[in-house]
Amino acid sequence: MWTKKDCARQQKLAKTVKRYPSDLTDKEWALVRPLLPPASGEGRRRKTDLREIINALRYLIRSGCSWRMLPQEFGPWQTVYWWFRRLMRRFLFATILDICTMLDRHRQKKTLAPSLAVLDSQSVKAPHASDRGIDAHKKIVGRKRHVAVDSDGRLLLVNMTPANVADSTGAQMILDAMYRKWPSVKHFFADGAYERKSLMDKAAYLGFVNEFPNTLLYVMNHFYSYATLMGTEYQRKFFQYRIAQDIF
Repeated sequence: MWTKKDCARQQKLAKTVKRYPSDLTDKEWALVRPLLPPASGEGRRRKTDLREIINALRYLIRSGCSWRMLPQEFGPWQTVYWWFRRLMRRFLFATILDICTMLDRHRQKKTLAPSLAVLDSQSVKAPHASDRGIDAHKKIVGRKRHVAVDSDGRLLLVNMTPANVADSTGAQMILDAMYRKWPSVKHFFADGAYERKSLMDKAAYLGFVNEFPNTLLYVMNHFYSYATLMGTEYQRKFFQYRIAQDIF
């Protein structure tokens, strides 16, 4: 028969062994734990293990399952969802993302705050979402995520809209949030879909310098194709011009 000592030993052993690939390691938990809300000194003592809550949320994201299909090892799904809502209101996940972004930039010997951002969007299928639209260009019914990353691809901001919202319209919301959250960003790059007067006026008002390199690359690619047809001498002149202008 199992005693309390046996149960405690089994629980200690279970924490040292990862049940799922998404479980936190001890090193990761040591970094996340100070950011979690401490237990209240009044009222009933907390019984929920917050490490299990974070493990459950990581499992949910990695597996893509629904709340009701969470494994029983994580406890009742209602408890996990309640803690998820509470941590979202405390901006915990946004804080972790920002800290990881700055630490990784410091590891790459860059400034902690970026000065450049790249904007793009992606339409994803979400036929059962309550707030959805139709992307006529890509023929997708669902939602669109507008994303801003730094020069190395680290996520800075994301904005979810119905799929029928134009790229330039969603980017205006990104610029408003960027102005408040990352005031160090002064340049942003985007493709030709963002080259709209309303967005450019918004960027100028907030002090951003906008660049649309795809237009230049399109012209240069066609020039290179013409130079290839004309022979190697034109190719050599093309590369000399490219290096002199420091285009790439």
